[in-house]
Amino acid sequence: MLTDAPAVYDAVNVDIREVRLHSETEGWVSVPHENPGVYNLLEFSNGLDVLVGTIEIEPGTLSQMRLILGSENSVDVDGISYPLTTPSGSTSGLKLNLHSQLEADYFYRIWLDFDAARSVHVTGNGKYMLKPVIRMFTEASGGAVTGNVFPAEAAPNVTIYNESDTLSAIPADNGYFLIPGVTAGNYTVKFSSRIDPLPVFEVIIPDVAVVKGETTILADVSLLPL
Repeated sequence: MLTDAPAVYDAVNVDIREVRLHSETEGWVSVPHENPGVYNLLEFSNGLDVLVGTIEIEPGTLSQMRLILGSENSVDVDGISYPLTTPSGSTSGLKLNLHSQLEADYFYRIWLDFDAARSVHVTGNGKYMLKPVIRMFTEASGGAVTGNVFPAEAAPNVTIYNESDTLSAIPADNGYFLIPGVTAGNYTVKFSSRIDPLPVFEVIIPDVAVVKGETTILADVSLLPL
């Protein structure tokens, strides 16, 4: 499954051609791709995702994944499309470590959380480069944090963090946000505006508990002063 961490662009288009898995029992195998081609990462956030492919493999240790990209990568900024230059390793396969133990007769979902904001870099000559930053998590590897923040005019941003991890989300137009794949623990949640200069104040909620396999629902948040 493919999902996306937030980024402030009109579109971030990534050409996904193939996914390969490496297991101790079968070596490298290619996952049959449902729809190879270009995906706009910004369409898959706040709980939305897309199925890349499915495969049946023998039980054992799943150690690595390779994500192979094509050449049709681009970013849209202020209504203008720019090509995204990719590192040479992208076409031969971006290597991602898994180290998951697969048991017989189970169905596993693995999410590729493609961090669009950290993956797109602007070079000194005004060109754009794609250096993919991808976080992987499975259905039972963590919890989730969800809620609503208003108003949309404040261009809200949600960040959750503790000493070891920082994750973020840009809410949908209706204020809804969902941050999945969060490692169990206590977090601080910060709500802020992406408007500069800041016309609204921040809201910070400390000691938010995230439990493996559960979704933590926060009370609605307003970024307007009372």
